[in-house]
Amino acid sequence: MGPKDRQPTPQDDLFRSELRNLLDQRHPLVKLAGRVNWSVFEQEWGALFASPTGRPATAPRLIAGLLYLQHAYNLSDEAVVARWVENPYFQYFCGEQHFQHELPIDPSSLTRWRGRIGEEGVELLLAETLAVAQRESVVKRQSLERLTVDTTVQEKAVSYPTDAKLYARAIERLVSQAHAQGIALRQSYARKAPQALLKVNRYAKARQMKRKRRETRRLKTYLGRVARDIERKLEYAEHAVGESFAEPLAKAKRLLEQTRQSKGKLLAWHAPEVEVIGKGKVAKPWEFGVKLSVAVTNRESFVVGSRSMPGNPYDGHTLAEALEQAEILSGVAVKRCYVDRGYRGVEVPGVQIYRSGQRRGVTTRTLKRELKRRSAIEAVIGHLKTDGRMARCRLKGAIGDALNAVLVAAGHNIRLLLRAMTDVLRQLLTTSRGQPSSATNPWAFADCLTMAE
Repeated sequence: MGPKDRQPTPQDDLFRSELRNLLDQRHPLVKLAGRVNWSVFEQEWGALFASPTGRPATAPRLIAGLLYLQHAYNLSDEAVVARWVENPYFQYFCGEQHFQHELPIDPSSLTRWRGRIGEEGVELLLAETLAVAQRESVVKRQSLERLTVDTTVQEKAVSYPTDAKLYARAIERLVSQAHAQGIALRQSYARKAPQALLKVNRYAKARQMKRKRRETRRLKTYLGRVARDIERKLEYAEHAVGESFAEPLAKAKRLLEQTRQSKGKLLAWHAPEVEVIGKGKVAKPWEFGVKLSVAVTNRESFVVGSRSMPGNPYDGHTLAEALEQAEILSGVAVKRCYVDRGYRGVEVPGVQIYRSGQRRGVTTRTLKRELKRRSAIEAVIGHLKTDGRMARCRLKGAIGDALNAVLVAAGHNIRLLLRAMTDVLRQLLTTSRGQPSSATNPWAFADCLTMAE
Protein backbone atom coordinates (compact mmCIF):
# COMPACT_ATOMS: atom_id res chain seq x y z
CA MET A 1 0.00 0.00 0.00
CA GLY A 2 1.21 3.49 -0.75
CA PRO A 3 2.52 5.86 1.90
CA LYS A 4 -0.07 7.39 4.19
CA ASP A 5 -0.59 11.13 3.85
CA ARG A 6 0.44 13.09 6.93
CA GLN A 7 -1.35 16.38 6.49
CA PRO A 8 -1.27 18.69 9.52
CA THR A 9 -4.69 19.20 11.09
CA PRO A 10 -5.84 22.82 11.50
CA GLN A 11 -7.52 22.03 14.81
CA ASP A 12 -5.31 22.33 17.90
CA ASP A 13 -4.86 19.42 20.29
CA LEU A 14 -6.25 20.19 23.73
CA PHE A 15 -3.63 18.21 25.61
CA ARG A 16 -0.56 18.67 23.40
CA SER A 17 1.23 21.73 22.12
CA GLU A 18 2.50 21.86 18.58
CA LEU A 19 6.21 21.68 18.01
CA ARG A 20 6.25 24.96 16.11
CA ASN A 21 5.08 26.73 19.29
CA LEU A 22 7.81 25.13 21.41
CA LEU A 23 10.89 25.43 19.20
CA ASP A 24 13.09 28.38 18.39
CA GLN A 25 12.09 29.46 14.90
CA ARG A 26 15.60 30.77 14.33
CA HIS A 27 17.13 27.31 14.67
CA PRO A 28 18.84 26.21 11.42
CA LEU A 29 16.93 22.91 11.24
CA VAL A 30 13.60 24.72 11.63
CA LYS A 31 14.47 27.16 8.86
CA LEU A 32 15.79 24.45 6.55
CA ALA A 33 12.65 22.33 7.06
CA GLY A 34 10.59 25.13 5.54
CA ARG A 35 12.83 25.49 2.50
CA VAL A 36 13.07 21.87 1.34
CA ASN A 37 10.43 20.82 -1.19
CA TRP A 38 9.29 17.61 0.53
CA SER A 39 6.54 16.96 -2.00
CA VAL A 40 9.21 15.85 -4.49
CA PHE A 41 9.95 12.75 -2.42
CA GLU A 42 6.27 11.96 -1.95
CA GLN A 43 5.69 12.09 -5.70
CA GLU A 44 8.77 10.10 -6.73
CA TRP A 45 8.97 7.55 -3.91
CA GLY A 46 5.23 7.05 -3.50
CA ALA A 47 5.07 5.28 -6.85
CA LEU A 48 7.31 2.52 -5.48
CA PHE A 49 4.38 1.14 -3.44
CA ALA A 50 1.93 -0.12 -6.02
CA SER A 51 0.15 -2.75 -3.90
CA PRO A 52 -3.41 -1.66 -2.90
CA THR A 53 -3.45 -3.91 0.17
CA GLY A 54 -1.41 -4.21 3.32
CA ARG A 55 -0.14 -1.77 5.89
CA PRO A 56 0.49 1.80 4.65
CA ALA A 57 4.13 2.57 4.00
CA THR A 58 6.14 5.01 6.06
CA ALA A 59 5.84 8.64 5.00
CA PRO A 60 8.54 9.53 2.43
CA ARG A 61 9.28 12.79 4.25
CA LEU A 62 10.20 10.88 7.40
CA ILE A 63 12.63 8.66 5.48
CA ALA A 64 14.13 11.58 3.56
CA GLY A 65 14.54 13.58 6.76
CA LEU A 66 16.18 10.67 8.58
CA LEU A 67 18.62 10.07 5.71
CA TYR A 68 19.51 13.77 5.64
CA LEU A 69 20.07 13.88 9.40
CA GLN A 70 21.97 10.59 9.47
CA HIS A 71 24.60 11.73 7.00
CA ALA A 72 24.69 15.36 8.15
CA TYR A 73 25.56 14.30 11.71
CA ASN A 74 27.44 11.06 10.86
CA LEU A 75 25.07 8.69 12.68
CA SER A 76 24.29 5.01 12.22
CA ASP A 77 20.80 3.70 11.50
CA GLU A 78 20.24 2.89 15.17
CA ALA A 79 21.73 6.17 16.42
CA VAL A 80 19.71 8.47 14.16
CA VAL A 81 16.42 6.80 15.14
CA ALA A 82 17.29 6.93 18.86
CA ARG A 83 18.33 10.57 18.62
CA TRP A 84 15.12 11.39 16.73
CA VAL A 85 13.10 10.42 19.81
CA GLU A 86 15.15 12.71 22.06
CA ASN A 87 15.50 15.73 19.77
CA PRO A 88 12.37 17.81 19.01
CA TYR A 89 14.20 19.65 16.21
CA PHE A 90 14.84 16.32 14.46
CA GLN A 91 11.14 15.51 14.71
CA TYR A 92 10.07 18.89 13.36
CA PHE A 93 12.52 18.55 10.48
CA CYS A 94 10.94 15.19 9.58
CA GLY A 95 7.43 16.65 9.52
CA GLU A 96 6.00 15.82 12.96
CA GLN A 97 3.32 18.14 14.30
CA HIS A 98 3.53 17.05 17.96
CA PHE A 99 6.36 15.61 20.03
CA GLN A 100 6.60 11.82 19.74
CA HIS A 101 7.78 9.50 22.53
CA GLU A 102 8.26 6.30 20.51
CA LEU A 103 10.61 5.24 17.75
CA PRO A 104 9.29 6.37 14.35
CA ILE A 105 10.44 3.18 12.60
CA ASP A 106 12.61 0.18 13.24
CA PRO A 107 16.23 0.97 12.26
CA SER A 108 16.21 -1.93 9.81
CA SER A 109 13.52 -0.08 7.81
CA LEU A 110 16.18 2.35 6.58
CA THR A 111 18.04 -0.58 5.03
CA ARG A 112 14.92 -1.71 3.18
CA TRP A 113 14.11 1.84 2.06
CA ARG A 114 17.60 2.32 0.63
CA GLY A 115 17.26 -0.92 -1.28
CA ARG A 116 13.83 0.08 -2.57
CA ILE A 117 14.60 3.60 -3.81
CA GLY A 118 17.97 2.64 -5.28
CA GLU A 119 20.64 4.95 -6.63
CA GLU A 120 18.18 7.19 -8.48
CA GLY A 121 16.20 7.71 -5.29
CA VAL A 122 19.19 8.84 -3.24
CA GLU A 123 20.34 11.06 -6.11
CA LEU A 124 17.03 12.86 -5.64
CA LEU A 125 18.16 13.76 -2.11
CA LEU A 126 21.36 15.28 -3.48
CA ALA A 127 19.51 17.11 -6.25
CA GLU A 128 17.10 18.69 -3.74
CA THR A 129 19.97 20.12 -1.68
CA LEU A 130 21.28 21.78 -4.84
CA ALA A 131 17.78 23.05 -5.65
CA VAL A 132 17.48 24.63 -2.18
CA ALA A 133 20.88 26.27 -2.55
CA GLN A 134 19.87 27.66 -5.95
CA ARG A 135 16.45 28.93 -4.82
CA GLU A 136 17.98 30.78 -1.89
CA SER A 137 20.95 32.07 -3.95
CA VAL A 138 23.53 30.34 -1.79
CA VAL A 139 24.94 28.81 -4.97
CA LYS A 140 24.74 30.86 -8.14
CA ARG A 141 23.99 29.34 -11.49
CA GLN A 142 27.39 30.52 -12.71
CA SER A 143 29.05 28.44 -9.98
CA LEU A 144 27.34 25.28 -11.21
CA GLU A 145 28.96 25.84 -14.60
CA ARG A 146 32.46 25.76 -13.09
CA LEU A 147 33.29 22.54 -11.28
CA THR A 148 36.29 20.87 -9.73
CA VAL A 149 36.54 17.10 -10.13
CA ASP A 150 38.80 14.62 -8.37
CA THR A 151 38.84 10.95 -7.38
CA THR A 152 39.28 9.28 -4.02
CA VAL A 153 38.84 5.85 -2.45
CA GLN A 154 35.82 4.87 -0.38
CA GLU A 155 37.13 2.13 1.85
CA LYS A 156 34.95 -0.83 2.75
CA ALA A 157 34.40 -2.15 6.27
CA VAL A 158 36.98 -4.93 5.90
CA SER A 159 40.13 -5.85 7.75
CA TYR A 160 43.51 -5.92 6.08
CA PRO A 161 43.38 -8.96 3.78
CA THR A 162 45.94 -11.73 4.04
CA ASP A 163 45.91 -15.16 2.40
CA ALA A 164 45.87 -16.97 5.74
CA LYS A 165 42.87 -15.04 7.07
CA LEU A 166 40.95 -15.58 3.85
CA TYR A 167 41.64 -19.32 3.81
CA ALA A 168 40.59 -19.70 7.46
CA ARG A 169 37.45 -17.66 6.90
CA ALA A 170 36.51 -19.71 3.84
CA ILE A 171 36.95 -22.97 5.75
CA GLU A 172 34.81 -21.67 8.58
CA ARG A 173 31.96 -20.57 6.31
CA LEU A 174 31.96 -23.71 4.17
CA VAL A 175 31.96 -26.03 7.18
CA SER A 176 29.23 -24.00 8.89
CA GLN A 177 26.97 -24.16 5.86
CA ALA A 178 27.67 -27.86 5.37
CA HIS A 179 26.53 -28.57 8.93
CA ALA A 180 23.43 -26.42 8.42
CA GLN A 181 22.52 -28.40 5.28
CA GLY A 182 23.14 -31.75 6.97
CA ILE A 183 26.23 -32.68 4.91
CA ALA A 184 28.66 -34.87 6.83
CA LEU A 185 32.28 -33.97 6.03
CA ARG A 186 35.24 -36.29 6.32
CA GLN A 187 37.13 -33.66 8.30
CA SER A 188 36.06 -30.13 9.32
CA TYR A 189 39.46 -28.81 10.50
CA ALA A 190 37.61 -26.96 13.26
CA ARG A 191 40.67 -27.34 15.49
CA LYS A 192 43.58 -27.41 13.05
CA ALA A 193 42.59 -24.37 10.92
CA PRO A 194 42.51 -21.89 13.87
CA GLN A 195 45.79 -23.34 15.14
CA ALA A 196 47.44 -22.84 11.76
CA LEU A 197 46.14 -19.26 11.56
CA LEU A 198 47.51 -18.54 15.03
CA LYS A 199 50.92 -19.87 13.99
CA VAL A 200 50.87 -17.68 10.87
CA ASN A 201 50.34 -14.58 13.00
CA ARG A 202 53.02 -15.55 15.50
CA TYR A 203 55.59 -16.38 12.84
CA ALA A 204 54.87 -13.07 11.08
CA LYS A 205 55.42 -11.23 14.36
CA ALA A 206 58.73 -13.03 14.85
CA ARG A 207 59.80 -12.41 11.23
CA GLN A 208 60.02 -16.14 10.55
CA MET A 209 58.69 -15.91 7.02
CA LYS A 210 59.55 -19.44 5.85
CA ARG A 211 57.53 -20.98 8.67
CA LYS A 212 54.73 -18.47 8.04
CA ARG A 213 54.49 -19.46 4.36
CA ARG A 214 54.47 -23.12 5.32
CA GLU A 215 51.43 -22.66 7.60
CA THR A 216 49.71 -20.57 4.94
CA ARG A 217 50.15 -23.41 2.44
CA ARG A 218 48.74 -25.76 5.05
CA LEU A 219 45.58 -23.63 5.34
CA LYS A 220 45.25 -23.59 1.56
CA THR A 221 45.46 -27.38 1.54
CA TYR A 222 42.74 -27.60 4.20
CA LEU A 223 40.48 -25.35 2.14
CA GLY A 224 41.00 -27.42 -1.01
CA ARG A 225 40.14 -30.63 0.84
CA VAL A 226 36.93 -29.18 2.32
CA ALA A 227 35.81 -27.73 -1.03
CA ARG A 228 36.41 -31.02 -2.90
CA ASP A 229 34.67 -33.00 -0.17
CA ILE A 230 31.57 -30.79 -0.43
CA GLU A 231 31.55 -31.06 -4.23
CA ARG A 232 31.57 -34.86 -3.99
CA LYS A 233 28.71 -34.89 -1.48
CA LEU A 234 26.63 -32.47 -3.57
CA GLU A 235 26.45 -35.02 -6.39
CA TYR A 236 23.99 -37.03 -4.27
CA ALA A 237 22.25 -34.06 -2.60
CA GLU A 238 19.07 -32.26 -3.62
CA HIS A 239 19.12 -29.54 -6.23
CA ALA A 240 18.22 -26.79 -3.73
CA VAL A 241 21.18 -27.74 -1.53
CA GLY A 242 23.52 -27.54 -4.51
CA GLU A 243 22.26 -24.07 -5.41
CA SER A 244 22.91 -22.81 -1.88
CA PHE A 245 26.57 -23.84 -2.23
CA ALA A 246 27.09 -22.29 -5.68
CA GLU A 247 28.32 -18.90 -4.44
CA PRO A 248 30.50 -20.16 -1.51
CA LEU A 249 32.21 -22.76 -3.67
CA ALA A 250 32.82 -20.19 -6.41
CA LYS A 251 34.50 -17.92 -3.83
CA ALA A 252 36.59 -20.81 -2.54
CA LYS A 253 37.71 -21.71 -6.06
CA ARG A 254 38.56 -18.07 -6.68
CA LEU A 255 40.71 -18.05 -3.54
CA LEU A 256 42.53 -21.24 -4.47
CA GLU A 257 43.33 -20.07 -8.01
CA GLN A 258 44.44 -16.50 -7.35
CA THR A 259 48.13 -15.63 -7.08
CA ARG A 260 50.12 -12.56 -6.17
CA GLN A 261 49.95 -11.23 -9.74
CA SER A 262 46.27 -12.06 -10.30
CA LYS A 263 43.81 -9.29 -11.14
CA GLY A 264 40.40 -9.05 -9.54
CA LYS A 265 41.43 -10.98 -6.44
CA LEU A 266 38.99 -11.84 -3.67
CA LEU A 267 39.99 -9.63 -0.73
CA ALA A 268 37.06 -10.16 1.65
CA TRP A 269 34.74 -13.14 1.97
CA HIS A 270 31.67 -11.02 2.86
CA ALA A 271 32.47 -8.27 0.32
CA PRO A 272 33.76 -9.80 -2.93
CA GLU A 273 33.42 -6.44 -4.72
CA VAL A 274 36.31 -4.90 -2.75
CA GLU A 275 39.27 -3.78 -4.86
CA VAL A 276 42.82 -2.84 -3.94
CA ILE A 277 43.63 0.72 -5.05
CA GLY A 278 46.90 2.60 -4.75
CA LYS A 279 46.68 6.41 -4.72
CA GLY A 280 50.37 7.08 -4.11
CA LYS A 281 50.05 7.87 -0.41
CA VAL A 282 53.17 7.32 1.64
CA ALA A 283 51.38 6.51 4.90
CA LYS A 284 48.78 4.27 3.22
CA PRO A 285 50.07 2.82 -0.06
CA TRP A 286 47.04 0.55 -0.55
CA GLU A 287 43.37 1.13 0.17
CA PHE A 288 40.64 -1.50 -0.03
CA GLY A 289 37.30 -0.34 -1.37
CA VAL A 290 36.06 1.34 -4.53
CA LYS A 291 37.14 4.43 -6.45
CA LEU A 292 34.85 7.47 -6.26
CA SER A 293 34.60 10.50 -8.52
CA VAL A 294 33.58 13.68 -6.68
CA ALA A 295 32.53 16.94 -8.38
CA VAL A 296 32.16 20.18 -6.38
CA THR A 297 31.53 23.80 -7.25
CA ASN A 298 34.77 25.68 -7.61
CA ARG A 299 33.67 28.57 -5.42
CA GLU A 300 31.30 27.34 -2.68
CA SER A 301 32.49 23.70 -2.47
CA PHE A 302 28.95 22.27 -2.75
CA VAL A 303 29.05 18.66 -3.91
CA VAL A 304 27.30 18.45 -7.28
CA GLY A 305 28.05 14.80 -8.05
CA SER A 306 29.48 11.72 -6.37
CA ARG A 307 29.59 8.35 -8.09
CA SER A 308 31.33 5.04 -7.47
CA MET A 309 33.57 3.75 -10.28
CA PRO A 310 34.04 -0.04 -9.95
CA GLY A 311 36.99 -1.63 -11.69
CA ASN A 312 39.56 1.00 -10.64
CA PRO A 313 39.50 2.87 -13.98
CA TYR A 314 41.98 5.54 -15.01
CA ASP A 315 40.96 8.91 -13.53
CA GLY A 316 40.58 10.53 -16.92
CA HIS A 317 38.12 7.88 -18.08
CA THR A 318 35.74 8.80 -15.24
CA LEU A 319 35.52 12.51 -16.09
CA ALA A 320 32.77 12.35 -18.71
CA GLU A 321 30.53 10.24 -16.49
CA ALA A 322 31.10 12.52 -13.49
CA LEU A 323 30.22 15.65 -15.47
CA GLU A 324 27.13 13.95 -16.88
CA GLN A 325 25.86 13.18 -13.39
CA ALA A 326 26.54 16.76 -12.26
CA GLU A 327 24.57 18.19 -15.18
CA ILE A 328 21.60 15.89 -14.50
CA LEU A 329 21.42 16.68 -10.79
CA SER A 330 21.98 20.44 -11.03
CA GLY A 331 20.19 21.04 -14.33
CA VAL A 332 23.04 23.28 -15.51
CA ALA A 333 25.49 22.45 -18.29
CA VAL A 334 29.14 22.46 -17.21
CA LYS A 335 31.40 24.87 -19.10
CA ARG A 336 34.66 24.76 -17.12
CA CYS A 337 36.23 21.89 -15.24
CA TYR A 338 39.35 22.01 -13.06
CA VAL A 339 41.25 18.76 -12.43
CA ASP A 340 44.68 17.57 -11.34
CA ARG A 341 47.41 16.08 -13.50
CA GLY A 342 45.93 12.60 -13.21
CA TYR A 343 43.41 13.58 -15.90
CA ARG A 344 46.09 14.27 -18.50
CA GLY A 345 45.12 13.61 -22.11
CA VAL A 346 41.33 13.59 -21.65
CA GLU A 347 38.91 15.90 -23.42
CA VAL A 348 35.14 16.28 -23.01
CA PRO A 349 33.17 17.94 -25.83
CA GLY A 350 31.78 21.32 -24.88
CA VAL A 351 33.79 21.59 -21.65
CA GLN A 352 36.98 23.57 -21.09
CA ILE A 353 39.33 21.46 -18.96
CA TYR A 354 42.13 23.08 -16.97
CA ARG A 355 44.75 21.00 -15.16
CA SER A 356 47.03 21.77 -12.24
CA GLY A 357 50.20 23.56 -13.28
CA GLN A 358 48.78 24.50 -16.66
CA ARG A 359 49.96 27.83 -18.07
CA ARG A 360 48.86 27.74 -21.68
CA GLY A 361 45.39 29.19 -22.04
CA VAL A 362 45.21 30.52 -18.46
CA THR A 363 45.26 34.21 -19.30
CA THR A 364 42.66 36.00 -17.18
CA ARG A 365 42.68 36.62 -13.45
CA THR A 366 39.46 34.68 -13.06
CA LEU A 367 40.96 31.56 -14.59
CA LYS A 368 44.08 31.87 -12.46
CA ARG A 369 42.03 32.30 -9.30
CA GLU A 370 39.71 29.39 -10.06
CA LEU A 371 42.59 27.10 -11.03
CA LYS A 372 44.30 27.97 -7.78
CA ARG A 373 41.16 26.92 -5.91
CA ARG A 374 41.28 23.47 -7.47
CA SER A 375 43.10 22.10 -4.44
CA ALA A 376 40.11 23.05 -2.23
CA ILE A 377 38.45 19.80 -3.27
CA GLU A 378 41.01 17.92 -1.19
CA ALA A 379 39.62 19.55 1.94
CA VAL A 380 36.07 18.71 0.83
CA ILE A 381 37.02 15.04 0.42
CA GLY A 382 38.57 15.17 3.89
CA HIS A 383 35.29 16.48 5.35
CA LEU A 384 33.34 13.77 3.50
CA LYS A 385 35.49 11.17 5.25
CA THR A 386 35.80 12.70 8.73
CA ASP A 387 32.45 14.47 9.13
CA GLY A 388 30.55 12.07 6.87
CA ARG A 389 30.51 8.29 6.42
CA MET A 390 32.79 7.95 3.39
CA ALA A 391 35.87 6.80 5.31
CA ARG A 392 34.33 3.36 5.89
CA CYS A 393 31.35 2.18 3.88
CA ARG A 394 29.17 -0.22 5.85
CA LEU A 395 26.49 -0.78 3.21
CA LYS A 396 26.44 -4.17 1.50
CA GLY A 397 27.54 -4.86 -2.04
CA ALA A 398 28.42 -2.69 -5.00
CA ILE A 399 25.02 -0.98 -4.80
CA GLY A 400 25.84 -0.07 -1.19
CA ASP A 401 29.00 1.69 -2.37
CA ALA A 402 27.00 3.72 -4.90
CA LEU A 403 24.28 4.65 -2.38
CA ASN A 404 26.74 5.65 0.33
CA ALA A 405 28.70 7.90 -2.05
CA VAL A 406 25.59 9.93 -2.93
CA LEU A 407 24.19 10.04 0.61
CA VAL A 408 27.47 11.33 2.06
CA ALA A 409 27.47 14.09 -0.56
CA ALA A 410 23.90 15.06 0.37
CA GLY A 411 24.88 15.17 4.05
CA HIS A 412 27.80 17.48 3.24
CA ASN A 413 25.48 19.90 1.43
CA ILE A 414 23.06 19.84 4.36
CA ARG A 415 25.89 20.85 6.69
CA LEU A 416 26.77 23.75 4.41
CA LEU A 417 23.13 24.90 4.32
CA LEU A 418 22.85 24.72 8.11
CA ARG A 419 26.07 26.68 8.49
CA ALA A 420 24.73 29.34 6.11
CA MET A 421 21.64 29.72 8.30
CA THR A 422 23.79 29.94 11.42
CA ASP A 423 25.76 32.77 9.78
CA VAL A 424 22.46 34.56 9.12
CA LEU A 425 21.57 34.44 12.81
CA ARG A 426 25.01 35.67 13.79
CA GLN A 427 24.69 38.56 11.35
CA LEU A 428 21.29 39.45 12.76
CA LEU A 429 22.61 39.54 16.32
CA THR A 430 25.57 41.65 15.25
CA THR A 431 23.31 44.10 13.45
CA SER A 432 20.90 44.38 16.41
CA ARG A 433 23.80 45.47 18.65
CA GLY A 434 24.64 48.31 16.31
CA GLN A 435 27.91 46.80 15.12
CA PRO A 436 28.88 46.74 11.43
CA SER A 437 28.76 43.26 9.95
CA SER A 438 31.20 42.09 7.31
CA ALA A 439 29.29 38.86 6.61
CA THR A 440 27.36 38.80 3.38
CA ASN A 441 24.68 36.17 2.93
CA PRO A 442 21.88 36.15 0.37
CA TRP A 443 19.41 34.95 3.01
CA ALA A 444 20.15 37.73 5.48
CA PHE A 445 17.54 40.26 4.37
CA ALA A 446 14.63 37.80 4.09
CA ASP A 447 15.52 36.07 7.35
CA CYS A 448 15.88 39.32 9.24
CA LEU A 449 12.39 40.29 8.15
CA THR A 450 11.04 36.90 9.22
CA MET A 451 12.67 37.09 12.64
CA ALA A 452 11.52 40.63 13.14
CA GLU A 453 7.91 39.54 12.64
